[in-house]
Amino acid sequence: MTDSGERLQKVLARAGVASRRAAEELIEAGRVEVNGMQASLGVRVQPGDRVTVDGEAITAPAQHVTYMLHKPAGFVTSAQDELGRMTVLDAMPAVPGLHPVGRLDKDSEGLLILTTDGDLTMRLTHPRFEHEKVYRVWCYPEPGERELAALRRGIELEEGFARAEVEPALGGALALLREGRKRQVRRMFAEVGCPVDRLLRYRVGGLWLGDLAPGEFAQLSEQQLGWLLQPGAAQQSPEQQQQEALTRRLWL
Repeated sequence: MTDSGERLQKVLARAGVASRRAAEELIEAGRVEVNGMQASLGVRVQPGDRVTVDGEAITAPAQHVTYMLHKPAGFVTSAQDELGRMTVLDAMPAVPGLHPVGRLDKDSEGLLILTTDGDLTMRLTHPRFEHEKVYRVWCYPEPGERELAALRRGIELEEGFARAEVEPALGGALALLREGRKRQVRRMFAEVGCPVDRLLRYRVGGLWLGDLAPGEFAQLSEQQLGWLLQPGAAQQSPEQQQQEALTRRLWL
């Protein structure tokens, strides 16, 4: 086996197909071919090689792009939907390899990251990085001190114990998570008797929603990518402080 070329899982990640770890799973499942031959872990790709996943050729972009989208309620966070519903990619430009990072359920809205960079996806979604995600929750009845204390202590969900840092807000609460279980905020609030009516995510890491209107998107600058990769928002630049103030004025 030659040592030249680029590792196949890295090529898949750079093309936005999956993170490197997920790409390894695709290879082990026999879903990846190089030049018509089923690939195995350790294969390296040379310039001009044809790489396919489930029979579809992939093309790695020369330079990755990352966007923030104000996801409207009603859009599904996936590349395709078997029920024919609108997906978040329907709101975005047609960029090869573009995919959502993490999820917001169909009925939720707010800040969603989409990128062509599989390595960035892994860094933002792997639990060890503990990136903060913050939500505005509207619910009825509103949580009192007893319910807020229960959410802070933690709620036993089917797949394990889940905690949130919460504080009261008019009509509901603000909730900060450092993990990303499916519909976690909705499930936790339902467990304490405060079902969610509306849910809006307004911060990921150190990146704020700002004045991005529902359905609007913007390509992230290098500065904004730096904000995004901050685990939280403890130390903010003056520009981040401005975005926080704008976010709070418009959405909270």
